[in-house]
Amino acid sequence: MKDPLLPAPRTLGAGPGRGPKALLTVSGADRPGVTARLFSALAGVSEGGPAIEVLDIEQVVVHGQLVLGVVVGALPGGDGAVVPEAELLACLSRLGNDVAAATGVRVQVESAADPEPVPVPAGRPHHVIVLGRPVPPDAVAGAARAIAGIGGNIDAIRRLSDYPVTSFELTVTGAEATVLRTALASVAATTGADIAVEQVGLARRSKRLIVLDVDSTLVRGEVIDELAARAGRAAEVAHITAAAMNGELDFAESLRARVATLAGLPVEVLDEVREALELTPGARTLIRTLQRLGFRCGIVSGGFTQITDPLAETLGLDFAAANTLEVSDGKLTGGLVGEIVDRPGKARALQRFAAEYGIPLEQTVAVGDGANDLDMLNTAGLGIAFNAKPFVREQAHTALNQPYLDAVLQVLGFTRDEVLDAT
Repeated sequence: MKDPLLPAPRTLGAGPGRGPKALLTVSGADRPGVTARLFSALAGVSEGGPAIEVLDIEQVVVHGQLVLGVVVGALPGGDGAVVPEAELLACLSRLGNDVAAATGVRVQVESAADPEPVPVPAGRPHHVIVLGRPVPPDAVAGAARAIAGIGGNIDAIRRLSDYPVTSFELTVTGAEATVLRTALASVAATTGADIAVEQVGLARRSKRLIVLDVDSTLVRGEVIDELAARAGRAAEVAHITAAAMNGELDFAESLRARVATLAGLPVEVLDEVREALELTPGARTLIRTLQRLGFRCGIVSGGFTQITDPLAETLGLDFAAANTLEVSDGKLTGGLVGEIVDRPGKARALQRFAAEYGIPLEQTVAVGDGANDLDMLNTAGLGIAFNAKPFVREQAHTALNQPYLDAVLQVLGFTRDEVLDAT
């Protein structure tokens, strides 16, 4: 039995000898049945009037308002006769009036002559994600100008989320990735919005493992600073930490110097600091969502296993790597045990965990904020600098300066609705 909503199957496309084409633009309050009513009417045209085919369809709903565009073409009759354009447009205008009367939408009909051929843009298409709370109009305007300025074109825009941040995804063609990122970086700097760039393709949704730094990423603050405060050496250690995170000191050297200030602290202090840890807003949502999507989730930290291992267990993480403080007679000795997880060590840990789970590096994500995270960020398929130092942001694949860790989900292309479904 023929489906009354669909015309008879035909080969799409308008080749030589085809008849005129028309564009129907439907707009108005979105409600169930509008699309079905339109195509039922089009099917009726094919049965009682000019034979038509559907050549293109695009639909979007913005804040409850529908915009639906349909391009149809008239096919030659059995005798090869071509329907005049005026006849096609008149027929579709009557159809549009009927649909409008029945559904309350507006239907505009116009000729859809073949456009002038345009050069195919060079380069792979990219997603440009604009995030903020709020997103100022000048961020979108600046991004659009920057894209046009390097010869790119915005093919589509969709909203990804409205909470905890507002984010929009622009699909851009005709721009090379490095040039695009450079052009958009100045827009982000001047408007305060975050602007991330990712290549369009299956690889974006094929990510399967995420590694998170801990201090100032998964949790607020620096554990070493909290321990130093209890040892009465807070100012000294904070100075060393800042220099290390800014890349001014070798991380392993700075770590040994900071740990040495902790000599004599009772081991119970570690429990106190761990219990006082405050997760970054959105951390649980990020982890819970990715786990339900099948991700392997873990932490790689320049901090200490006495803190990170219980944290990983509490959050149900798959893996964890960190340094281990030496303890003797119930007190910290000021030394470390085993291999130091420094800047290259973090990258090695990412590679090790990816290999253990059989996940290619291009399908991994790393998130961190400091200089010691850079090797890990650049080893991962996607490295995200999260509220990072300026020179770290410049060297990572993309950067987020929002206070919410689950904004990472929007960079990965997940909408707010998908996040809610997963949680």
